[in-house]
Amino acid sequence: MAEAQLYAKVANKHRGRSSSALLEPLLAKGFPAHIAQKALVATGQKTTEDAVKWLHSHCNDPSLDDPIPQEYALYLCPTGRLHSRLQDFWKESKRQCGKNRAHEVFPHITLCDFFTCEDQKVELLYDILKRVGDSFSQSFPPSISLTLHASPSYLGFFIDDSQANVFKSFAAAFASEASALADCHVKPSLKQFHLTLAHRFYPHHQKTLEQLAKCINPGEPCQWVAALYSRDMRFVYYQTLRALFQYKPQNIDELMINAGDLIYVNPAQQSDVSEGWVIGTSHRTGCRGFLPENYTERAHEADTWVKHREYVFDTASRSSPKEPNVRLNGEAHNLSMSRSVTNVLSLQNAALRRAVLVMRHGERVDQVFGKSWLQQCLTADGKYYRADLNFPSSLPRQKDSMKQFECDPPLSCCGIFQSRLIGEALLEQEVTVSYVYSSPALRCVQTAQHVLQGLKLNPKVRIRVEPGLFEWTKWEASRAIPNFMTMAELLEASYNIDTSYRTHFSLSSLVPSESYEDYVSRSSAVIKHITSACPSKGVILIVGHGSSLASLTRALAGLPSRDSGDFAQMVRKIPSLGMCFCEEQKEENKWQMVNPPVKTLTHGANTVFDWRNTILED
Repeated sequence: MAEAQLYAKVANKHRGRSSSALLEPLLAKGFPAHIAQKALVATGQKTTEDAVKWLHSHCNDPSLDDPIPQEYALYLCPTGRLHSRLQDFWKESKRQCGKNRAHEVFPHITLCDFFTCEDQKVELLYDILKRVGDSFSQSFPPSISLTLHASPSYLGFFIDDSQANVFKSFAAAFASEASALADCHVKPSLKQFHLTLAHRFYPHHQKTLEQLAKCINPGEPCQWVAALYSRDMRFVYYQTLRALFQYKPQNIDELMINAGDLIYVNPAQQSDVSEGWVIGTSHRTGCRGFLPENYTERAHEADTWVKHREYVFDTASRSSPKEPNVRLNGEAHNLSMSRSVTNVLSLQNAALRRAVLVMRHGERVDQVFGKSWLQQCLTADGKYYRADLNFPSSLPRQKDSMKQFECDPPLSCCGIFQSRLIGEALLEQEVTVSYVYSSPALRCVQTAQHVLQGLKLNPKVRIRVEPGLFEWTKWEASRAIPNFMTMAELLEASYNIDTSYRTHFSLSSLVPSESYEDYVSRSSAVIKHITSACPSKGVILIVGHGSSLASLTRALAGLPSRDSGDFAQMVRKIPSLGMCFCEEQKEENKWQMVNPPVKTLTHGANTVFDWRNTILED
């Protein structure tokens, strides 16, 4: 329906002929006019070479002939030292308080929000920007007065009314000419002009964000530019991912990606995708297909935007030096450059005492070999054998049938290696683990065991098996709680179990297909129990499931639980050994999420290899 609406906007538009000098070389190469024009617009109409490169990259793009135009916006952007200070704030606020909506786009003041323009008329926008800019160049303020305003969900600089009126007049003039000459429906911004620093953040982060914002000197030298940007209107509500590594497709429905590629992903289309994979559209090629999610990271919305033209307001000769001063909600505050972001952070870190490291288990065998993995490893008389080097060399003994392992699978050999590697990395960073808790799932107990071995803490620190840490039971394929190995069986298999530990939740209290609300309540109760039972300094290591990272840490940090649909989509993105880290700020009686003490573990797939069918195949 959304696609049909996009086509409806442009279906009855008259297509004129552009006089662009860049277009003729493309036509001479044999490219159709409408496709050549599309390539020029997609690359900002800078060079013919850029457009040719784009066309070759999009040779298999199924939407190449689509008549959907780009969307354009006009922004007023700072440059120079002020821009650098704003970028420093972006970086530190993201590190300390996590990502908020402001991080999606670069620092800017919106002059005209997004509007559509036909490809062949985009050059008219360039001319209009130049002409209107020239007419306002002398009335543009030599310096812009920025007043810091804060609320529980917004932080940013407001523009002085008299200066804002100049910007509004500039935006109105651009919108009027664009509407008349380029047949665009442009709406100039009429709201309070502002430069957003943070938006849609959690209220308890407001104090930290304000402290960081006060380190910005709005009197820093700055040259302002009016910049015209475009974006692909088909992917406005998609997430943007960046490829970390190259991936070569192994099946026809998979997407070829290179390191640095940007991928559009629709969260609503991921529900039926296999775990560890996403389906997306490449910004570089326009092709669509499946790709491994652990090959990517989240990118910013504006990373795919194209900058077309800018008008530089040269006010250097008219500006006069001013005392650095910032106002918070109208109240003046002097800024000392010695009070840097680092000083603020060191004051915050002084209050840190305990920490909680929540970790997903390592790679399990059914994640690699499928739900029928056990059938591949059983002989005719029911004995286990190692059908692949990534299967464990043996399975621990259970009183019941080995069939129980189908619902409670062990780690693969790679999963064991992953876990030990994480332990060694924690040891290298001198992380002091004082307590270890684990879900009763075998893969979690094994992960905890091998992390402790990497830390060289086995058997000094024993594993407390807590049933309350088991994942959301609604996701159990068997619709029943697995028959976990008993404490006696785990001890017999040489797992380092704390037999003196008394669980907060009993195994019998786990209910099949529990509601999301019950799972969130259980997670909140168990994390409170764990932190209360571990008063000593040091790290509390919790080995659980993908769902544990959000359900435990958000409850600990006092954040509201996610919507159940969003929660499921988020959990799909958590890889083996994914980690979240919370530090206690005792003086403020709260916990804060920060970067984990070690880097993430990323690796590629290694498929089954049959030398006979591969090497000897004709």
